[in-house]
Parts: sequence; structure tokens; C-alpha cells
Amino acid sequence: VQLVESGGGLVQAGGSLRLSCVASGIIFSINRMAWYRQAPGKQRELVAQITESHSTNYADSVKGRFTISRDNAKNTVYLQMNSLKPDDTAVYYCNADYYNRVFGASWGQGTQVTVSS
Repeated sequence: VQLVESGGGLVQAGGSLRLSCVASGIIFSINRMAWYRQAPGKQRELVAQITESHSTNYADSVKGRFTISRDNAKNTVYLQMNSLKPDDTAVYYCNADYYNRVFGASWGQGTQVTVSS
């Protein structure tokens, strides 16, 4: 299963971006989809996750500013990011737990988000 992210870029503080991640390949089902981020010199951290039934949770640092959603028919997950801060600057990675005769997990290649002050 391959994941391809899009939607990153450069934005001023207070601005918004919307990330998308499409899963392709042989997929019977995708349970959990998530967004992680990794800033330079820091560990990768979970930003938000969503289950197949659309149950969500978020890192405390993004609650109230970011919204994760998914379209199960399109095997796509989104991350709407509002009120962006310079501290949100990082490479954002999509992650998915899937089943296609076996259980597996995939990562996208990452998309850069840069927030200028």
C-alpha cells in the first residue's frame, strides 16, 4: 500500500493549509489513518489520528486548530491546519494501518510545511 501526501508549502503565521494523503494498492480496509510530523532535531510526533468509524484524537499542541478527516470511499485522509504557528514547521507524514489479507502499516514520503513569523 502506497501513501502519497500533498498540500504542504510556505505560509505566514496565522494562515491555513490543507494536507491530503491518498492510499493506493490492494486494500481491503484501512483502520487507522494518522498524521505525524518531525521538526529538525526533534523526534517524530503524532499530530492527529482517525479511525475507520471517524473517531479522532489530537496532540494537545494542535487541539482547536487542526482537524483530521477522511473519505473512506477514496482511501484519503485530510488535515486542515488553521491558525498556524512557526512551531508547526515540520515535515508532515501520513500513516495508515491497513488489511489486505495481512495486516500492515505504511508511511508516506512526507510533505514540508513551513510557517514564517
